[in-house]
Amino acid sequence: MDSAALARELVAYGRELSSEGAAQLGDSFSGDARADELLECSPNAFLFGVLFTQGISAERAWAAPYLLLGRLGTIDAGYLATHEREVAEAVQRPPMLHRFKNTLPRWICSMSRTLVEEYAGDATRIWPPGDHVLDVTERLGAFSGIGRKKAVMATEILVRHFGIELIGRECGQVAYDVQVRRVFLRTGLADEDSIEAIEAAALAACPEAPGTLDLAAWLIGRTWCRPQRPPCAACRLGGVCPRLVERNVVGVG
Repeated sequence: MDSAALARELVAYGRELSSEGAAQLGDSFSGDARADELLECSPNAFLFGVLFTQGISAERAWAAPYLLLGRLGTIDAGYLATHEREVAEAVQRPPMLHRFKNTLPRWICSMSRTLVEEYAGDATRIWPPGDHVLDVTERLGAFSGIGRKKAVMATEILVRHFGIELIGRECGQVAYDVQVRRVFLRTGLADEDSIEAIEAAALAACPEAPGTLDLAAWLIGRTWCRPQRPPCAACRLGGVCPRLVERNVVGVG
């Protein structure tokens, strides 16, 4: 296996996506122009969207803030912080916005309270330009319902898509997501399914900005490197990958 060639190809794909300012699906977040527009113009909506990115498809997760707005008439942090019953009803109304029907409303209200109390209701205060990647990741990860995996992903989106200028890109990382993990294992860039092994592999492949590989690996895992019968010949890495398709992840991560 030519691991150096494989790393170069993955890095090249990551840099292409960065130069394009790619969103989560590449050309969009949710596939719905109205939902995407809200994410683009409302930093708070983006932050709420991060909460939803667990246990459901990316499209559904990123569309959720727009649907929540439609059901409540507002996603103002002050309102959400003090109207727990209304938030729960909006999330749980059929069709439910998330399968974690009891957990998501609590997370939304908790996040809103923190936004009001610590950030004057403005999510952009979490990621001011010029701050360090690790500081932004830590602030995001402190919210109930985000944690490290989502925080790493969100920080990379802020830099790649929204153009937030953060320092310390060499300290960024890939999210320990099921798609990312499967790609790193099947390519042989990592031999162990652990946070430490996946992050070390990303750092070795792209030491100047390991997070550059996050969306690239996620899209490869979602599009080609599937759990069953992956179409390896069509994959972006098909020409250099050893195709260790017997390797799969344990748990959802």
